[in-house]
Amino acid sequence: MNVKLRSWRPWLGLAVRLGLAAVWLYAGWSKVGDLAASGRAVHAYQILPYEVAMVVGAALPLVELALGALLLVGLATRLVAGVSVALLLVFVAGIVSAWSRGLAIDCGCFGVGGALPAGQRPSYLPEILRDLGFLALAGFLLIWPRTAVSADGALTGEPVEDDDE
Repeated sequence: MNVKLRSWRPWLGLAVRLGLAAVWLYAGWSKVGDLAASGRAVHAYQILPYEVAMVVGAALPLVELALGALLLVGLATRLVAGVSVALLLVFVAGIVSAWSRGLAIDCGCFGVGGALPAGQRPSYLPEILRDLGFLALAGFLLIWPRTAVSADGALTGEPVEDDDE
């Protein structure tokens, strides 16, 4: 690998890791105050039974906060990136499903979500593109999980510059 890129990658990885951490922390924090509303937002997709949607909706903000916290400190980065990829793929599939079935809902990604008021139109394409951008960040960390200033690095004691993964 190019030496110049190799020296910048840990710092680029740090920026990516902190950016994705901010996304998960903001998403989780915006919903954790009203877990019932988060459950209703999941139910608005009309994919899961009501009871299951309520449990998923209540758990989701806690999972998002945990992912954000782990990324913030850089602990288990590759594992968290893998979970992030999976979760983001589920989110994109859910939005595509809602769009294809003609549902008029707010995705609930960064807030309450749920059915939109009459006359308000959903913004599915920007939501999908945004989530694909987040997916790219998670993919970067899945491929290159070693970043500067991370708990992973402190625990292993391995220099990130030797990363050829």
